[in-house]
Amino acid sequence: MPVFTFSPLTDPRWAEFVAQHPQTSIFHTPAWLSALSRTYRYEPVVFTTNSPTQPLTNGLVFCKVNSWITGRRLVSLPFSDHCDWLVDSINDREELLSSICEYAAREGYRHAELRPKSSAPPEGHTNLQTNLTFCLHTLSLDAPVECLFKNLHVNCMQRKIRRAEKESLHYQSGRSADLLRAFYDLQLRTRRRHSLPPQPFSWFRSLATAVGENLTIRTVSKDAHPVAAILTMSHKTTITFKYGCSDERFHNLGGIPFLLWKAIEEGKAQGADELDLGRSELTQPGLIQFKDRLGAVRTNLPYWRFPAEKSAHAMHSNWTTRMAKAVFASVPDPIFVASGNFLYRHIG
Repeated sequence: MPVFTFSPLTDPRWAEFVAQHPQTSIFHTPAWLSALSRTYRYEPVVFTTNSPTQPLTNGLVFCKVNSWITGRRLVSLPFSDHCDWLVDSINDREELLSSICEYAAREGYRHAELRPKSSAPPEGHTNLQTNLTFCLHTLSLDAPVECLFKNLHVNCMQRKIRRAEKESLHYQSGRSADLLRAFYDLQLRTRRRHSLPPQPFSWFRSLATAVGENLTIRTVSKDAHPVAAILTMSHKTTITFKYGCSDERFHNLGGIPFLLWKAIEEGKAQGADELDLGRSELTQPGLIQFKDRLGAVRTNLPYWRFPAEKSAHAMHSNWTTRMAKAVFASVPDPIFVASGNFLYRHIG
């Protein structure tokens, strides 16, 4: 069976297919791919068994990442928590996976990485193995609002939300330039707190432009001082919580729980039936517990690679991460921001 490739940014079939297929997420959309391409110069490509003259019935989307630091890689998709393979037929899926592995080897890519929500191992692909495993939290919004609030952890969620309401925090939502700047300033503060380089401001600006009305920034302020912010995106009936940030000096005010609750309330009012809370690393028990306390369901989220990552490289990566955190904890602000502008194109 022949396998074809095309650009999802120029072929109108992709937007139509993503709008119709039940397993798509915001990460499959041309808007997300456009922001990746515009900010990081990644080249998106779709592999399919359909010829250019046929309607699409399947597709696996990747970005070509060309980095002199991390190597040439096929990633599905950079900075995306997950990206399901949109293939209903097992035979088509096996054909596409074989073709992608062959393509990666032939074209000299260091590896091809897939991030499907399915945890079932691909059959017949001994070289396509789990590289990393995260956990994914999703919260069904089918229940009445009162039940959703009752399902929140009493002390860690309900009381913090009530505290935020009593503090009369100033709540705003939208995607204006002022909200984007307030969000980014809190993002810088949060990344500094975790000793991690910040994503470029151009990434969030590109994302807001590409996703448009389906992107929402929510902030709360105390005495005109922003204390917490989240960024969510909507696709069909799913709201995806992608970024959250805060001023640690005001954590006692419950800003993040309050904003997530506002996203739940507003999303449900607009017809959403699911809140995707994204991936968490297994080494982040605090974050996992936080999402558990929202009443979300936790599932495994494996990432697959061909060829499989060698353990020695994984150990080197962990050592590099620890060393980098020590450096980012102390560099001046201009260097801190510049490091993110430089590094993220190579990280994806």
